[in-house]
Amino acid sequence: MNIIIRGKQMEVTDALKDYVLKRVGKLEKYSDEFMDVKVTLLVEEGRHRVEVTAPIHGIILRGEEESADMYASIDMVIEKLERQIDKYRTRINKRMRTKVLKDHETEHPVTQAEETEEIVRYKKFATKPMSVEEAIMQMNLIGHNFYAFTNMDSQQINVAYRRKNGDYGLLEPEV
Repeated sequence: MNIIIRGKQMEVTDALKDYVLKRVGKLEKYSDEFMDVKVTLLVEEGRHRVEVTAPIHGIILRGEEESADMYASIDMVIEKLERQIDKYRTRINKRMRTKVLKDHETEHPVTQAEETEEIVRYKKFATKPMSVEEAIMQMNLIGHNFYAFTNMDSQQINVAYRRKNGDYGLLEPEV
């Protein structure tokens, strides 16, 4: 597993780097198939945020946690990723038609309530070609955190969304 550590608005000390390598390295017990695991450490207004992206055969496991202490944030995001792996192990292995994720004792038992993923509402909507700026305006007008639309530049369905920090993001399909 190749672990790439990046600091934003902070310097990554050797002690912090060693801690990240030790904690993120725990994911190897779940699979030998993890590719480049990206860890971003960020400090904003006294809050310490850790983002981990771990691709495994086209599936991306992602966790993000924030607290007043960087080490606590690292611990919380690893626990979150472990819960995701425990919850989705069977589905990921079926999708890959192989045993990508190893069997192990679950440290975080998954309850039956978490197992069921039921769609409780279906909604159809018409999309019209519009610019990204217009889509963001529409999203804000209806008070949602995301908005699906046809991008007038690419003629593809895109999703504009509001990030936790108040900025905006755009999801575009790869061609």
